[in-house]
Amino acid sequence: MTPKKGQEGAAPPPGRLGRSLPLLLLMLLVVALAVPAGVAIGPGFLGPARPPGPAPAGPWQLPPATLSTAAGSGSGAGIRPLNAAAPVPDAAALAAQLSATLKADGAGSFSGMVQDAATGEVLFDRSGDEGRAPASNIKLLTAAAALRTLGPDRRFSTRTVAGSTPGTVVLTAGGDVLLGAGDSAPDAVLGHAGLATLARSTVQALQQGGATGPVSVLLDDSLFTGPALSPAWSPEDVAAGEVAPLFPLALNSARFTPGTSTGPRPQDAAMTAAEAFAARLTEAGAAVGIAVAPGVIRGPAPQPAPDGGQAGKVLAAVESATVSQQVDLLLRTSDNYLTEVMGRMVATASGKPASNNGAVAAVLQQLEELGIPAASLHAADLAGLTLDNRVSARQLTAVIRAMTTGPDTRLRSALAGFPVAGLTGTLGSRYSDTSTAGGAGLVRAKTGTLNTVIALSGYVVDADGRLLVFSFIGNGLTPGAAGNKEALDRTASVLAACGCR
Repeated sequence: MTPKKGQEGAAPPPGRLGRSLPLLLLMLLVVALAVPAGVAIGPGFLGPARPPGPAPAGPWQLPPATLSTAAGSGSGAGIRPLNAAAPVPDAAALAAQLSATLKADGAGSFSGMVQDAATGEVLFDRSGDEGRAPASNIKLLTAAAALRTLGPDRRFSTRTVAGSTPGTVVLTAGGDVLLGAGDSAPDAVLGHAGLATLARSTVQALQQGGATGPVSVLLDDSLFTGPALSPAWSPEDVAAGEVAPLFPLALNSARFTPGTSTGPRPQDAAMTAAEAFAARLTEAGAAVGIAVAPGVIRGPAPQPAPDGGQAGKVLAAVESATVSQQVDLLLRTSDNYLTEVMGRMVATASGKPASNNGAVAAVLQQLEELGIPAASLHAADLAGLTLDNRVSARQLTAVIRAMTTGPDTRLRSALAGFPVAGLTGTLGSRYSDTSTAGGAGLVRAKTGTLNTVIALSGYVVDADGRLLVFSFIGNGLTPGAAGNKEALDRTASVLAACGCR
């Protein structure tokens, strides 16, 4: 039986959102989406002015009257305790409340950890050091590793290179799997780099070089090594489209249609993208009298000729969205394919083979360098599609604490990508009933779901203004039991409402 249990959830359509959520949440959504990622969280909660009148919780939990950027804020800003004098919740009082909500519906059990983000003080610990299958919560490890190794501003280049044989163009993969088939879209993440734009620029370069055709297209996707599929993945998950063979070049994160998140995927995403490029090159070439031969074959891009010849010369290039923007997307939508590709790019930057094993080793190395012991952690993949993974709640909270308050400010870029309860990403359709509504708009957390696994790890500012990080992991659960997701959401909502003293 495949361990995957469908999609983790998506935000409801705009019409439904407007009908089902109060004005407060709609205002919070505007704040969450309008403020740049580097400063969105702290200033977004604070706001310099607020309407008068009593509030059921602290004023930092109300929507700000205006958006502001704190003095000195920048890419290194981000989460900090919103009230330096706010009391740390009493551990015993908090544990009593969490124990009442964190209960399995049927079989299985939950582990959990809650820490004060500023001090690291453990406020709740239920088997927090026990390694458990974390499902997609393991994506947090790759997000942190990518930001540290590649850097938030890194972009991946997809190039065309003059081949060794005159009249050949080599499409060279550089790790961008979010390519669009049309024109580059500078304001987008998916489709930021477009194959139509690359084709037109390539034709211009060919014209300048005196080419008349016919032109043949080759594909160099040799950046990745090893098997394209992890041996830990179930064939059923691959067939269902949860993931696909990995290549360093793809359209729409290896989907046939932009924005699609379910259903079968291309099994050779690189060749699918190369054929789309060849079609765009044919169109652009026809306009200026340059013919393009049908078909695409794989072949290596030559190194630049030492004598200054054409072979190996870069003809054109398009750049991906930044690593920060891609991390935001993979966390918000829980994109399995993008996560695994990002892991291989981390391996490449670390001097390791860009394979499944190399990617895992590179990510775990980054955890150790962050000061998070990884010896007890087992990662069979990076997307979380297998029950073979073992990560503890303490390790996950340590990663999130490093993102929120740690000294490596590159990790701040991950914060805006955490889904917001009741509003965005895989939490968009949750936190809508009376038992969880208190966390809507406040809880920001990464979800995780397999047939017998459910997890939620993230951060929240409590009613006293204290920033808390948390991780809750359920294993051995009854498949399909709705109460388990509700238990997680109620528990996180308790943290948001906590004035636990």
